[in-house]
Amino acid sequence: MRYQALCRAVLAVALLGAGPAGAQSTPEEWVQLGTRVHGGFGTFVVLGIRIGQDAMKELGAQPRELDVTYYDGVATPCPCVADGVMIATYASPGQGTLRVAAEKAPPDLMGAVVIRNRKTGRALRYTVADALRPKLAEWNKSNDPLGRYRVVMAEPEAFKREALSPSFVPR
Repeated sequence: MRYQALCRAVLAVALLGAGPAGAQSTPEEWVQLGTRVHGGFGTFVVLGIRIGQDAMKELGAQPRELDVTYYDGVATPCPCVADGVMIATYASPGQGTLRVAAEKAPPDLMGAVVIRNRKTGRALRYTVADALRPKLAEWNKSNDPLGRYRVVMAEPEAFKREALSPSFVPR
C-alpha cells in the first residue's frame, strides 16, 4: 500500500513539473506539490524537502542522480520525511532510488537519511534528533501550510549532516 502511494507521488511530481530540485520553486509551489504527493502538507514533509535540497547542493547533484535510504524513528507517526526528500531530489521507489528501510533509526533520532550521489559515490547521512519531533507537531497545529514551510526552513537545528565514505552502502 505504501509503495502504491509513493508511485502516485512520483506521477504527481511528473505531472506538476516542479523545476530541477525545486531550484525555481516558490514556497507556494512546494506546498502545492507536497500536498498533492503526500495528501497533506505538514512539517515532516517540509523537513524532507529541506534535507533533499541540502543534499542536492552539497553533493552537486541534478534531479534523479541521488540514491536515498530513509530510516524512520521508533516514535515517528509515518515516514513523511521520505516524501519530502523524494519530491526535492526526484528519487523514487519506481526508479529503485528511494527506499524506506525496514530497520528503524536509533531511539534518540526521529529519523535518518542516507543520500548518495550515484555518479560520484559521495554520500551524506542526515540525522534528525527526536527532540525536534514535539516542535514539528506543535508547528503543524499552530501554522497553516505556508507557515509550516517557513518555520521549518528557518529552524537552525533541523538536522545534522555528516559525510560518509564513498564506498558506504546503506544496510
